[in-house]
Amino acid sequence: MTHTALRRHTLRTVVAIALHTLAAVTATAQCPIQNTAFSAGEDLQYQLYFNWKFIWLKAGTANLNISRTNYKGQQAYRCHLITRGSDRTDKYFMLRDTLLSYLTPDLVPLYYRKGAFEGKRYNVDEVHYSYADGQTHLDQRYINPKGEVRTRRHDSAECVFDMVSMLMRARSFDPTAFSEGQHIEFLMADGDDVARETLIYRGRKRFKMEDSNVTYRCLVFSFVEYEGKKEKDIVTFYVTDDANHMPVRLDLYLKFGTAKAYLSRATGLRNAQTSIVR
Repeated sequence: MTHTALRRHTLRTVVAIALHTLAAVTATAQCPIQNTAFSAGEDLQYQLYFNWKFIWLKAGTANLNISRTNYKGQQAYRCHLITRGSDRTDKYFMLRDTLLSYLTPDLVPLYYRKGAFEGKRYNVDEVHYSYADGQTHLDQRYINPKGEVRTRRHDSAECVFDMVSMLMRARSFDPTAFSEGQHIEFLMADGDDVARETLIYRGRKRFKMEDSNVTYRCLVFSFVEYEGKKEKDIVTFYVTDDANHMPVRLDLYLKFGTAKAYLSRATGLRNAQTSIVR
């Protein structure tokens, strides 16, 4: 992924990327894993904020909902992520994005679609996954803002994920094996490309929500890009240090300023919220 493409990530993208927390590249034979973090019926809601010329503006909301369904004759999770900008911030930057992912009960991706309306741009990403001969096969389709369609077939001996399927998978990883400063790489499908991305584990911190006064024990990660050998943070995010691995805060460093996302409500959680300190 190029520097320019990374900079086009908005809050929609980063909310998804943030949940890539504990991802490590695995062989295709190891793609199925046990889901320990979520159940059908989970619903997470976020408040989004932009920093615009030293003023913090409420930018809108994001919602992640998980349900059980049937996909081409097999049981599957349906994961639906929507971001919506507020009327006020729409004057500066339009944000209307919808992401949809189907994955097996053991968290293997089946299908992904992203419709992104950002500013004056609208584009669509679509990925169909299949598995044969010990490999992951991706049929990708990308529609750019001009309406031009690009398709690509990608085959890999490694597991490949989109933003949503990786966020769901990553929540079931055990972070105790990570050391502070560790680099974590993974393959991600985006547009008509597949790229190896990097996260850095920053360690454990406590974070207090300003609105609710709830304090969480969190694992902190940074999604980075490289300018030569220099690392540059794109987003720093905090996920709960419990079995839910639920993101509660994101700090975003965007081309047009700084943005933040805060968890505002969580229902239907599979596990107890043992990361709450008070």
